[in-house]
Amino acid sequence: MTGMLEHEAPGLGHNKPSEEDADEIKHGKWERWAKKRTFVRAIEGTYSHLYKKLLEEPRVYSSKDHPWKGGPAMYGKHVISPQAVNIVQSIESHIECYAPLNAGQKHGHLNSAVFYVLKGHGHDIHDGRYMKWQAGDVMLVENGCVHQHFNDDENEDCILLVFKAKPLFLFMHLLFQKMVEWPTDKLPPGHEDFKPPTDI
Repeated sequence: MTGMLEHEAPGLGHNKPSEEDADEIKHGKWERWAKKRTFVRAIEGTYSHLYKKLLEEPRVYSSKDHPWKGGPAMYGKHVISPQAVNIVQSIESHIECYAPLNAGQKHGHLNSAVFYVLKGHGHDIHDGRYMKWQAGDVMLVENGCVHQHFNDDENEDCILLVFKAKPLFLFMHLLFQKMVEWPTDKLPPGHEDFKPPTDI
């Protein structure tokens, strides 16, 4: 995979926001979409060394050990990824939280994704197709789909648990991702002080 040099500026897609959004990224709000990341780790060493290292890795990871990032309308935390833990190389998992009557970013990527709705109700738009969901539902984002998640509740947040094979897709050089619309900074009246839950 072609690497990014330390002095290179971010390129097109998620990493090249508008002037307005660039300031927020520079100050850390959405740095996960602009910073240099480890998408796939090098596999180096002997078979016995690698195997022993895998056996020694923990199998339980607490989401509470990872801070929420983003805001004020959408927050996220990455728990499992090749950058965060050594036990996985082909999948990643993260949690998203949306403020009442708010939405995540509108974007597309080549990998598919599975979303489990932990809390709340809302809808998705996938390539213009409208789909409702609620707590307990599992939704799929198919490969190459432009999509966005919306919280339809007027008073409560919604929480989504995401699983995807993004590292595997990137390893196969299926790299294309595109941000169409960034998450809003507008919160509905009465929810200006919204914060994500502390028990997740």
